[in-house]
Amino acid sequence: MKFSLKYIFINILLFPAVLLSQTDHSIFKDVDSVINEAIKDSAFPGAVVLIWQDGKTIFDKAYGHYTYDPASGKVTTKSIFDLASLTKVVATTTAAMICYDRKLFSLDERVIKFIPDFGANGKENITLKNLLLHNSGLPAWKKFYGRDLKSDDVIKEIYSSELEYKTGEKTVYSDLGVITLGKVIEKVTGKCLDIFCKDEIFTPLSMHSTFFNPPDSLKKYCMPTENDTYWRMKTLQGEVHDETSAMLNGVAGHAGLFSTADDLSKLISVLMNNGRFKQNQFINQNTIELFTKRFSKESSRALGWDTKSESSSSAGKYFSNQSFGHTGFTGTSIWVDPKMNLFVVFLTNRVYPTRNNSKILRVRPKLHDAVIQCLEKTHEK
Repeated sequence: MKFSLKYIFINILLFPAVLLSQTDHSIFKDVDSVINEAIKDSAFPGAVVLIWQDGKTIFDKAYGHYTYDPASGKVTTKSIFDLASLTKVVATTTAAMICYDRKLFSLDERVIKFIPDFGANGKENITLKNLLLHNSGLPAWKKFYGRDLKSDDVIKEIYSSELEYKTGEKTVYSDLGVITLGKVIEKVTGKCLDIFCKDEIFTPLSMHSTFFNPPDSLKKYCMPTENDTYWRMKTLQGEVHDETSAMLNGVAGHAGLFSTADDLSKLISVLMNNGRFKQNQFINQNTIELFTKRFSKESSRALGWDTKSESSSSAGKYFSNQSFGHTGFTGTSIWVDPKMNLFVVFLTNRVYPTRNNSKILRVRPKLHDAVIQCLEKTHEK
């Protein structure tokens, strides 16, 4: 059967997502430019960008090398990244959604119901919702590394922390709150956080390259993070970058997860599919809507997730106000726009060789703007 050029052109207009999912990465040349310029500017040595829209991955590309040395090997789409604070949403928040669906806890229950020791120093009224919204009053962070502490000592110090402000009074992004939430999840499920996530999230969704504490056999595929000259005195590769997570044996609610862009897309696509995976309701649709919408006008926070702020968002200018996402200190991010049925996974190792490099802050919005502009140009043709 022969087709006229007119027939082919009409069908390209009607089905751009199908075309893009098969071969044509050339329309994303502006995305290429943003990332290649960032590598040239030493914002990060390597990156992977994955773009998903309307049920399909339409772009999945690796850039750069593992380090700034070209001999270090090229990044591939299978390269494994230290996700840093993406752990909060990919592991802990997703696990919290599952626990909520199974009625293992309600969001308004107080933390002390599950962890009585947590009530010390005026924290007896903090709820699970407060932990998810980062308005508990807990400090943002504490320095535990460099002291003679075991993992149990770190947890005890978190539970005995004093409030820095009245619970619910304001929003302060807190690692300590999400670490505590991870411990609540362990209490109600009877499993360590890493085991619960593996059994209930990663294995069911075939996320085979997602784990806490990568096995030694896979560490060579992990992107190196920082050349640690202040505590561990080595370049970290396949070992969690976050010091508090390292003190907690690499498994914590706030940081410690490693993954690939492709694996992350499997989870986020389930959220975009109203919580359905194959023939199963993996997470209740109402639960996803509850956890991913902005909770109040006083903050951009959703439950675990963040939403697009009115100005200076890492999602850029063109993602809609329905968007939700999160970033990670090592140079990772996920931004999701339900209105456009779109998400972007952007993974880098920007902390190599040092964390004293904030150029990623300029790159993220430029990348997301380029994605939207490329898609608009395609649909205009």
